[in-house]
Amino acid sequence: LASVLDLHSKKIVGYSFSRSMTTELVIKAFNNAHLSQKPSEGLVLHTDLGSQYTSNEFTQHIQNHHIKQSFSQKGCPYDNACIESFHALLKKEEVNHVQYLDYQTAKLAMFQFIEGWYNRKRIHSSLGYQTPQAIEDRIRNTA
Repeated sequence: LASVLDLHSKKIVGYSFSRSMTTELVIKAFNNAHLSQKPSEGLVLHTDLGSQYTSNEFTQHIQNHHIKQSFSQKGCPYDNACIESFHALLKKEEVNHVQYLDYQTAKLAMFQFIEGWYNRKRIHSSLGYQTPQAIEDRIRNTA
C-alpha cells in the first residue's frame, strides 16, 4: 500500500495497492491524491528515502506537477511519523485481524478501511475529535 496523507486533515487523500512496492505504485498513489485534491503550486510532498521515492522517474513526475519534494533524514523516523502512524493503525485495526483469501479481497479491504472507516468515521483527538473528512469538508465550505 502506497498512501498519501494530508497533514492538516489527517485524511488519506491518495493511495494505491499492489503486490509489490514499485515506483509505478507510488506514482499512482500520488496521481490519485493530486486528482482528488487539485493542489496549488508550492505544495511540499514529504516522503521517506525509499528507492521508489528517490527514483528519477518519481522525482521528475513530482517536478512536472510543480511540487517540492522533501525527504526524511536517514535514520530519523520522526519525519514520517504521521504516515507511519496511519500504517501502524491499519495493521493494528485491520490487517492483523484478517486472513485475506486473495489479492482482490485484500485490495477491497484496504479500500473499505480507508474510505469507509479511517477517513469518514474514525475520530482523531488531534482534530478536536472530528474525522478527517469532516475537517476537509469544513475547509472546502469556508474556501
